[in-house]
Amino acid sequence: MIDIIALTKDKTIKTDLTMEDIQKGNYEWYWIDFNEPEDHEIEFLREPLQFHPLSIEDCLHNLQRPKIDYFDEYTFLVTHTLEAKTYAKEELNLFVGDNYIVSFHKKASIEVQYVAKKLLGEKSLANWSQFTVLYELLDHLVDNYIPIIYEIEDFLNEIDENPEHKSMEVLLDDLYATRHRLLSVRHTVVPMRDLLYSLLNTKKLTAVSNKREYYSDIYDHLLKLTEVIESNREMTADIRDSYLSYNAHQSNRIMQILTVITTIFMPLSFLAGLYGMNFHNMPELNWKYGYYALLGAMVFIASCMFLYFKRKGWFK
Repeated sequence: MIDIIALTKDKTIKTDLTMEDIQKGNYEWYWIDFNEPEDHEIEFLREPLQFHPLSIEDCLHNLQRPKIDYFDEYTFLVTHTLEAKTYAKEELNLFVGDNYIVSFHKKASIEVQYVAKKLLGEKSLANWSQFTVLYELLDHLVDNYIPIIYEIEDFLNEIDENPEHKSMEVLLDDLYATRHRLLSVRHTVVPMRDLLYSLLNTKKLTAVSNKREYYSDIYDHLLKLTEVIESNREMTADIRDSYLSYNAHQSNRIMQILTVITTIFMPLSFLAGLYGMNFHNMPELNWKYGYYALLGAMVFIASCMFLYFKRKGWFK
């Protein structure tokens, strides 16, 4: 589906236009949105829009890295949107020319819907242009990153605090899943940060330079989000190391206790084995109090060893 919004010379908005209307009309600027386009609609990118084959190829290939390319007649941007629940990435491709902006996305985009609704709801469009649409799209796109990243951070804090007293195995599974989400989000936010940096420092887009403070605000958000992501990734590593260290400590404690028990029972096993032999010439076997004396010796030895190990701090 192709949606077109155009601003006439007398500052009125036109909608429900076709590609033929855009070719024949005389508009101050216009916005063409390719929303889940069909194959015959994709051909409009080649004719009549006449975009470069490399740009069209980037639109058709899935999940290109966010970037910005400069051509003679237009500027091409590849951006990523993030789905709030699944963290899935989708491309939003933008072509910005002297009097137009073209957006291309294979799936419905809430960012495009939001900006289109805002544009159509404006009473005065004197300050709107294709670069205003570009700014609004980038700003809303980055704003949608924020709750996603902070939701991951909140979940990470729950793993760290463990209020539900989950087992270590469950916590580690959650931790590795969170780390994977952070890595996936990072693959979007960092390139988007670099894209905004290129936009801010380009000399090819005068309209962007004139609104530098607005684009700087988006760039600042991306910088902050990058820092949050890196901080959270470091936190996942710290939590993982802490859990593994705690697990190793617990294993060492168990081995230590088992070693103490084994050590205490070694002399007792020796005595039991010694007097369990079937020799006839063992004087203690005929002694009336031999059994009780052996039990007393075992208790005495075990008690002494227990007190010795306790004094050494093995039970702390």
